[in-house]
Amino acid sequence: MCLAVPGQVLEITERDGTRIAQVDFGGVTKEVCLEYVPDLQVGEYTIVHVGFALQRLDEQSALETLEIFRQMGELDAEFGDHWGRAAEQAGLPRPDQDISQQGGAL
Repeated sequence: MCLAVPGQVLEITERDGTRIAQVDFGGVTKEVCLEYVPDLQVGEYTIVHVGFALQRLDEQSALETLEIFRQMGELDAEFGDHWGRAAEQAGLPRPDQDISQQGGAL
């Protein structure tokens, strides 16, 4: 399943004229394109689907949705945290939560 996931904008940069944000999805960070929400600012929440911010979201709604996804196990499924699950099952600490190098997709 491919979800639209809420996240908080941590940092905004520009690359080749395109605004790109580092977005935190409850401890996992990913790069996100801001072209559909060009006025989004650091600290605000957004809904992200396949690497694109789609709309602004209030903090309470974002946090509630992230918690529901977490309880359902959808965050691990969406972000492909196979290494983290394997580590937990082996009784080891989870590896770094930044999955940008692990091939997860939004």
